[in-house]
Amino acid sequence: MSALKWQGWLVALVFVAGLLVFAPLGLYVWAGGRPAVRPAGAAPDDVRITDCRIDPTSRRVVASVEVVNGFPEPGAYVVTVEFREQLPPARPGSVEALALPPATRGPQVLAKIPGVRPAVAERAEVVGPVWPPAATPWCGIAAAEFAPDPPFARSLGLRPRPRASIAGEAGFSSPSGV
Repeated sequence: MSALKWQGWLVALVFVAGLLVFAPLGLYVWAGGRPAVRPAGAAPDDVRITDCRIDPTSRRVVASVEVVNGFPEPGAYVVTVEFREQLPPARPGSVEALALPPATRGPQVLAKIPGVRPAVAERAEVVGPVWPPAATPWCGIAAAEFAPDPPFARSLGLRPRPRASIAGEAGFSSPSGV
């Protein structure tokens, strides 16, 4: 056999080996594609306050938050809920009706809602500060952020575990029970 024929076989063998090594990598990159980009300001559109009330026993404000994932992938929301005193209704046509709400910010509480699947509504309750008896609370969304679940977690079927927001609610217990 001539040397030219062996070189042809060597080139073909290297080509096939390269396909075996790099084809799965190319398919992985192609299938994963570019990460989906969430448009700026779209997360607050997915979040709303469904209820704002004062707990009669603790006198704390409790806000019910509902999240409907408008993103095509599952993920977690971090919602900042703000509590303020509700302004009394202004008389129509008066100067007070044209006044803007005060620029001061009220107390804020963060709520993390993990594992929200696409087009599924998830609910959470957020407990705010102790509220004065004569004041009517106003609850609103100050900010909302969305973070998609990591791709490796989705491919393995892993979901984030819910965590307790109050110490001792779902904490670890020692073997002695103390």
